Amino acid sequence: MDGFHASLGVFFRAEFYWVSVSRLRLGSGFWVTINHYETKLSVAQRFSGCKGTQKPEKPLGQTNYMMQSYKISQDDLDPQTRAFYCRSFDVLSQAQIPFLVGGGYAFKRYTKIARQTKDLDLFVHPRDCSRILEVFSQQGYHTEFPASHWLAKVFCGEDFVDIIFNCANGNGEVDDIWFEYAIEEEVLGQSVRLCPPEEMIWSKAFIMARDRFDGADIAHLIRACSENLDWSRLLQRFGSQWRVLFSHLILFGFIYPGERSRIPNWVMNELSQRLQQEVSTPTKEEKLCQGTLLSPLQYEIDVEQWGYEDARLFPKGSMTTAELCEWTAHLKTDKAKD
Repeated sequence: MDGFHASLGVFFRAEFYWVSVSRLRLGSGFWVTINHYETKLSVAQRFSGCKGTQKPEKPLGQTNYMMQSYKISQDDLDPQTRAFYCRSFDVLSQAQIPFLVGGGYAFKRYTKIARQTKDLDLFVHPRDCSRILEVFSQQGYHTEFPASHWLAKVFCGEDFVDIIFNCANGNGEVDDIWFEYAIEEEVLGQSVRLCPPEEMIWSKAFIMARDRFDGADIAHLIRACSENLDWSRLLQRFGSQWRVLFSHLILFGFIYPGERSRIPNWVMNELSQRLQQEVSTPTKEEKLCQGTLLSPLQYEIDVEQWGYEDARLFPKGSMTTAELCEWTAHLKTDKAKD
């Protein structure tokens, strides 16, 4: 086959090995690579047919992603924009500040769905955010902090990079686990690490606003990655908010009725048992609205006029009143522009 090159490289350490299986050139500017990542599990375990369909005795290590990586020519990206994005990678790398690429680039890697992106999403530790803005400012870039609890921005003309260190609802702080399970990939010709699909599902699951619902993204991520997802870690991520995950898994079975088996039986059984136990338990008397974790403005009447406690605010959540007011004002300003 013209343009086909097969190679096998194996690197062993105490907890990690990588196998590059094949590379297939399909045409100018477009190629496919299949990578096999294995960590913290023995070769015997992997070849025993364990693909996440049974509940593991302990949380898995870095997930094995045996899937195709599509690298598409960047001719459709403005050269200045591309240069800015690549320079952003360089600035952070030279400053030795860890970052992960998310957004459309990571989504395309996992689902093979390509879509136009208006910016570049970089996920970082909260502790590094101030230093990141300082480093970019020293390089002559304009920086802003539109939402002090989760988001900063770096501008180069009309282009910008989102520096993300939490979820907009304050519910999904970027921690060391994001980096521990990150996936190595090439973006814009540079070696970077991508947000793990488990953390992408976790952060997207709470986006259910009137103008944006990420349920389709979650369904596509599950469809593409289900066999290799660390389901135990995913359950741990949602914690007491497991109903949100359960709702998306139920919808997945509706969206793809012939592919319900992609979700391990033990996961559905576990969540079903939790629901049954919750239904059998007397309701706790509290006037709390968790809808604000899903949509920042649609439940405003609940917390402002109907006397419900806002789940985003401390002590139920992690946001302060000042942060909430800042973010709400920002959202309303953007909405007025539309």
